[in-house]
Amino acid sequence: MPNQPNLFEEDPARPAATPSPPASPSHEPRAHELPANPVPEDATAAHDAPELPLDLPPQPEPADAEAQHAPPPLPAPSNPLNARPPMWARLMGKLLEPWIQLELEPKTPADYADGRPICYVLEDYGMSNALILERACREAGLPSPLQPMPGDPLGRKRSYVALSRRNRNTLKVLGLAPGPEHKTHSGSLARLLQAHRDDPALDVQLVPVSIFVGRAPDKHSGWFSVLFSENWTIVGRFRRLLAILLNGRSTTVQFAPPVAVRGTVEENLDPERTVRKLSRVLRAHFRRIRAAVIGPDLSTRRLLADQVLSADSVKEAIADQARRENPSNPEKGKAEAWKKAHAYIYEIAADYSHPVVRSASFLLSTVWNRIYRGVLVHHLDSLKQNAPGHEVVYVPCHRSHMDYLLLSYLLYTKGIVPPHIAAGINLNLPVIGPLLRRGGAFFLRRSFRGNALYSAVFTEYVSQLVAGGYSIEYFIEGGRSRTGRLLPPKGGMVAMTVRAFVRQPTRPVLFQPVYIGYEKMLEGDSYLDELIGKPKQKESIWHLLMSIPRVLRSNYGQVVVNFGEPIRLNDMLAEHAPSWDGTPLDEDDRPDWLSDTVDATAQRIQVNINRAADVNPINLLAMALLSTPKHAMGEADLIAQITLSKSLLAELPYSELVTVTPHTPEQIIAHGEEISMLSRTAHPLGDVLSVDDDTAGLLSYYRNNVLHLFTASAWIAVCFLHNRRLSRTQLQRLGRTVYPFLKSELFLPWDEAGFAERIDRTIDVFIREGLLTQVNEDEGGMLARSGGQTDEVFRLRAIGHSLQQAFERYYIAISVLVKNGPGTLSSGELESLCQLAAQRLSLLYAPAAPEFFDRTLFRGFIQKLRELRMVWPNEAGKLMFDERLDAWAKDARIILGRELRHTIEKVSPEAAKPKAIEPPAPVAQEPSEPTEPPAGA
Repeated sequence: MPNQPNLFEEDPARPAATPSPPASPSHEPRAHELPANPVPEDATAAHDAPELPLDLPPQPEPADAEAQHAPPPLPAPSNPLNARPPMWARLMGKLLEPWIQLELEPKTPADYADGRPICYVLEDYGMSNALILERACREAGLPSPLQPMPGDPLGRKRSYVALSRRNRNTLKVLGLAPGPEHKTHSGSLARLLQAHRDDPALDVQLVPVSIFVGRAPDKHSGWFSVLFSENWTIVGRFRRLLAILLNGRSTTVQFAPPVAVRGTVEENLDPERTVRKLSRVLRAHFRRIRAAVIGPDLSTRRLLADQVLSADSVKEAIADQARRENPSNPEKGKAEAWKKAHAYIYEIAADYSHPVVRSASFLLSTVWNRIYRGVLVHHLDSLKQNAPGHEVVYVPCHRSHMDYLLLSYLLYTKGIVPPHIAAGINLNLPVIGPLLRRGGAFFLRRSFRGNALYSAVFTEYVSQLVAGGYSIEYFIEGGRSRTGRLLPPKGGMVAMTVRAFVRQPTRPVLFQPVYIGYEKMLEGDSYLDELIGKPKQKESIWHLLMSIPRVLRSNYGQVVVNFGEPIRLNDMLAEHAPSWDGTPLDEDDRPDWLSDTVDATAQRIQVNINRAADVNPINLLAMALLSTPKHAMGEADLIAQITLSKSLLAELPYSELVTVTPHTPEQIIAHGEEISMLSRTAHPLGDVLSVDDDTAGLLSYYRNNVLHLFTASAWIAVCFLHNRRLSRTQLQRLGRTVYPFLKSELFLPWDEAGFAERIDRTIDVFIREGLLTQVNEDEGGMLARSGGQTDEVFRLRAIGHSLQQAFERYYIAISVLVKNGPGTLSSGELESLCQLAAQRLSLLYAPAAPEFFDRTLFRGFIQKLRELRMVWPNEAGKLMFDERLDAWAKDARIILGRELRHTIEKVSPEAAKPKAIEPPAPVAQEPSEPTEPPAGA
């Protein structure tokens, strides 16, 4: 597969048509504003097909002198030039005439007529094509295609054939019925070839004719013109009619040099092979002309499907499948396995359509303007600088179904070709699935386990995309985050990308992290339901349609899309695979460094997404309001807390790519009220701003989006919630102890020393803000907070609240583990008991954020304990630990108050232990007949 050209060229020229012999004037292709993915020509037509016109084989010499003086056979008469077309054609032509304006290429196609019969060849059947061809021939002075050739060798009372028949089925187009959307048709061509075998005097000239109703429109064309412009898809009658009405005045008819049928027949191939060869040559010709006129075929589905099915890895998987399912009949088993593989690739592959993408951009522009108050993009210029010459893999965070549409829409409107997007098979709904597929989506199942053939087909498809330089987009979290945090990465797609590159290291791979931030989520309510235990609602077309009116009536605030620091795969390989010298690996090679490279790359992607975060008004409101028991604050206190948060972000920048809302605290509060995230209660002593319980649950989602930006500040504040005095040295020591768990949960970018240094800088800011004071120089400086319920203590509590529940979860896990003792619980059992304890703590005492009892967070903490060897499994899979866990629990006493620790220890459950079963008392029974002892007694 050829490589993709520079994605960011503003006006790449399209490839010119394959040159014809000098008699045919060349056609200058039109440039297109948007870049396009070049694709190889049809695997069944172009790779081995000679170009038109075919060279005629040399004529054999006569055997004797008598034969030399024999008169040559009389040539067949040509088509009559003045023959009138049928009445129906004249009437339909009159109706069509006002809507059609033809441009003929070459200007004088009548030069191709040399007195022999002419049969025109069209790419597709259709009444409109026949009428356009009739008018073009009339204007060019060529015989009518609607009148038969002398003797009517076609047997159809006409003198044209077509390679494909329009046989579109609406149900098939919408994905409601299986089967191809059109079929090939070459019966007339076969009859013409047979007529030449039966009549040695017959010598028909085939003249291929390409018809284009409206060439590919430019970026500024109207919506309807784009929708019905010429493309690579065979369309139905109604769509063709609309295309003629809208674009018919820009119709091009291109005549190609003739092909002598006699020369093809005299190659003496068997009839079926002759038809296939001539059809292949003609299809290759039409594809070359179409690529020159409207640009290369972006719909790579047919082409990639053939390449995937012909790959060695897929062939081996097909053979393995056949051996497993039908060992007694290998041929039948192989045929059945091939059918499965064929169905898999068409279930997976995208079917990119420029008109669909352009049409969607018009529609989405209207939708975005209605439901959002703006879509902001930052750092796109750095992508344009870094991406040329690379295979770009977009790896955004995944928070909403809108992520797919937003990123592709933004790239398209910025002049960048939209990527092929990996989408879950649950989105392959009727009507919606085909539209997403034509927008560049390819579908994957949630699990490949137990289906080696599907895995081989999908892996090869991704490899073909990477090798061909097609940009890709996928979500390494595996699904949408229900908590607002980044989820632990699933390395499957990253592994496929890395393996594809090391197999064919032709174009360097660039991973582009993307942060997408929302002020209000479309799926917010459903996320809350899922977090409290309700089952996930299955996607359906009816649910989507019924939700449209509600969505269009809502105000979802602003969306920000930030492009993070890109990650070059070559740099990751140099760091984790220094032994690899760039030599392509075989498909079966699995070097030790491969999994390390994949894991490190996935982690780096998540870190770089967080380093490109955006802090919007709702994030700041959530950080402040969720820190109070009733989720309410006086207006003055809320303004002060927002001001403090913005000061911390400005004085302690997390990354140069992080963006912060420029609005003042007053504007932020007004915006929260505007989008119904905040309510105001008037009071003589000052207005109170609050959120209800349901909104508070949603606000925890937006707080978690930016929680990582305040990690050091929140850590210091948490330490002072239950302590009046602590030294810098003690704060840094405790920070180093807990940092590995925070880094794993929040994808932080520093090492332990870097986090300790950030703690030190944050302390200086706290001192300047009056939150802490340094009372002496002991242990690097003894720090103290104010006593009582001062404003400074209130602000410290608000900052620290966002991280306090993380330490509570950690202590729950330690408490449950210690309470049950070593060698008692497995990792899975510990997760379950921790989740139950967190749920009970939230029900009996202060309500917690929905993610407080999220099992995934407990799983990550336990996994980190195992990585640090603080716990480890024994031979039975039960977790063991030693005195180091006690030391960690002692440090937790500094952070958590005595009452809270006692409460957690009280609700921590013990694993159910099997009760000892008392042996039953002997019962006196009457003697019975003796029986045989059991076997083995």
